[in-house]
Amino acid sequence: MAKGLQGFSWTMLLLFCAIQELGAWAMHTAVEGPGLGQPGDPALLAGGRVKRGWVWNQFFVVEEYTGTEPLYVGKIHSDSDEGDGSIKYTISGEGAGTIFLIDEITGDIHATERLDREQKTFYTLRAQARDRQTDQLLEPESEFIIKVQDINDSEPRFLEGPYIGSVAELSPIGTSVMQVMASDADDPTYGSSARVVYSVLEGEQHFTVDSKTGVIRTAVADLDRETQDRYEVVIRATDMAGQLGGLSGSTTVTIVVTDVNDNPPRFPQKMYQFSIVETAPVGTAIGRVKAEDSDVGENTDMMYQVKDEEGVEMFKVTTDSNTQEAVITVQKPLDYESKKVHTVVVEALNKFVDPRFVDLGTFRDQTIVRVSVLDVDEPPEFRPHSNLMEVQEDAHIGSVVGVVTALDPDTANHPVRYAIDRSTDAERIFDIDANTGAIVTGKVLDRETAGWHNITVLAMEADNHSQVSRASLRIRILDVNDNPPELATPYEAAVCEDAKPGQLIQTISVVDRDEPQSGHRFYFTLAPEATNNHHFSLLDVKDNTAAVHTQRMGFNRQEQDVYLLPILVVDSGPPALSSTGTLTIRVCGCDSNGAIQSCNSTAYVVSATLSPGALIALLVCILILVVLVLLILTLKRHHKSHLTSEDDEDMRDNVIKYNDEGGGEQDTEAYDMSALRSLYDFSEIKGGDGSGALGEGGPSRNPASELHALPQWMQSPDLDFSVFRDYICRKVEQADVDLSVPPYDSFQTYAFEGSDSPVPSLSSINTWSSGSEQDFSYLGGWGPRFRQLAALYAGRRGEEGSEES
Repeated sequence: MAKGLQGFSWTMLLLFCAIQELGAWAMHTAVEGPGLGQPGDPALLAGGRVKRGWVWNQFFVVEEYTGTEPLYVGKIHSDSDEGDGSIKYTISGEGAGTIFLIDEITGDIHATERLDREQKTFYTLRAQARDRQTDQLLEPESEFIIKVQDINDSEPRFLEGPYIGSVAELSPIGTSVMQVMASDADDPTYGSSARVVYSVLEGEQHFTVDSKTGVIRTAVADLDRETQDRYEVVIRATDMAGQLGGLSGSTTVTIVVTDVNDNPPRFPQKMYQFSIVETAPVGTAIGRVKAEDSDVGENTDMMYQVKDEEGVEMFKVTTDSNTQEAVITVQKPLDYESKKVHTVVVEALNKFVDPRFVDLGTFRDQTIVRVSVLDVDEPPEFRPHSNLMEVQEDAHIGSVVGVVTALDPDTANHPVRYAIDRSTDAERIFDIDANTGAIVTGKVLDRETAGWHNITVLAMEADNHSQVSRASLRIRILDVNDNPPELATPYEAAVCEDAKPGQLIQTISVVDRDEPQSGHRFYFTLAPEATNNHHFSLLDVKDNTAAVHTQRMGFNRQEQDVYLLPILVVDSGPPALSSTGTLTIRVCGCDSNGAIQSCNSTAYVVSATLSPGALIALLVCILILVVLVLLILTLKRHHKSHLTSEDDEDMRDNVIKYNDEGGGEQDTEAYDMSALRSLYDFSEIKGGDGSGALGEGGPSRNPASELHALPQWMQSPDLDFSVFRDYICRKVEQADVDLSVPPYDSFQTYAFEGSDSPVPSLSSINTWSSGSEQDFSYLGGWGPRFRQLAALYAGRRGEEGSEES
């Protein structure tokens, strides 16, 4: 701290600070730098000058000062101050000008506000000595500290509360529970203001606390969770080491007593009674029992078991892990007629046993469960039940296959009736005697068609058909030798023209649909009709096959190209059955290696010469033809649908706009006005009255005479326009609902003008009168615009009149 003080010495006088409001004590604060002398030291000069080697840079001020006058802190003084007021003292830094004020002339520092050490422990300021006239620093600026001196004004506080601890029940005395700590905001380096001790205010009967460390321990060894599972302990912390006048604070500590397995399970009852029907299937729950345990958590987990031999055989006990109940279920079928009441001993024991508490007693308990079996009307039972029967396939209709027996297990022993479930024997191959249960054949059996039959036999009480039992029965059809052996395939062989005697041509094998128990044994020989055969020989190989060999040198297919060799095959019986098969042998031409080149049979030649490559090429050609046909059909169909869609297209009359404008009513040159005069009366042209225009005038009649005046439309009251109206509405509706039509507007014209027109029509279409019946003089009253039209028709009218005259 001496840095920055070279060339500048301060004399800091610490005075007594009298606190009149407290009236009990005064404090004198002084800080001695290195080499500071005692009072009366000759180094202290009469003028208050101090040696430059002394450093005074720290003041003390007591906190919580409550006096009315500013509290004197200390004085700063420069060696160059001669007391003439030429030096001005100033301070800057923390609190300068607000909390701390300095007398510019004397250098006295006062505190004007109440200070709190717990909020701020010291203030750092800087002192300057300036020339009052020039305001120049006379000595370098010096830094000093004002420390706030502590008083015991803060009580201890438990900042980590609320506290919750736990201890196991039955813990020994002195078992540590938890630790609490209180903090004091006072200065721990000054006096005993922050020195805290702990004590128990409430709960001292069961717990204690270490006065220095705050560790809470048990004071008794018989804490029992089942009696009281939590305690509220009040701990007090006092500062000043617990001396009189010290401040204190308290907190409540909740201590939870945790469980240990110190209580065995106990059944509330020594006997339980349940009942169940005798037809209950295996696995049916009979009832539940539960042993109570005062412990909690896993200490209540239990296991149940059956202790007596009878109960172990008939019943099973499992533990419900959720409810800790014993579930008693049926392990073997019950029978009221055999035993009506069963007694079961059930034992409960804890799953987790604490060895520390074994001396408290056995941790298991037993109870008796009495199970009563209720009688019900049971269906008949098959005794003894065998599901396999056998019968020979040549058994006659009505032959007995076997007998099934069923008895009523009830005490009444009702008679039993039998039947076959026809859903398992729809062809009624078997029948059963309803009274005796004898199963007989109903049709001829054939093992080769069906070697096994599975049927279901029903047994029911004679007077109560609802009590039905079912038994599955498998009937095996035993084989008899009723099928002769046959050649495995229609054999065909080939022999070369230059074959030598003894050459192997074909190996023959046979099949037999029968299945004798000792296995097949077949015998081969040539049929009697082949006894004169000198071309081929047959050798029985003794392994159910035979070999055909040539018997002569060479063959000529020009003489004979096919030989038929009948072969007789006989089985081993009993009885022995036989059949005759024919081996077809073709004579073929071969090369020097014995490979067949050609035979007289066309089928054989084709099969021999058609290579796989040629066959693949043929298939590819057929496939290409099929694809072409399908493509043509598809194109035709597409073209047809396109034409249909064009035919279905909506025909519209479009409004066509021409950008030419006529010359008005005076323009008679733009259009041929004779077209207006070429109006025919279609009814007259088509015949009119039948006499015709050719009768009088002949073909030389003036063509102009056939022109008629523009007829006036006169609506007949008898006309019916509903047809046109319906047609128009139908077309509008079709246009509205057709989503495929492009959204464009069109103007469609229909031959229907309507009624109530204020101006009569000039159209000649469908006119009902001839030109001679019309008078166009009314056109003159239509105004100047129709003057030209009136002149035309008026002139026309005059011409017609002259012609008539």
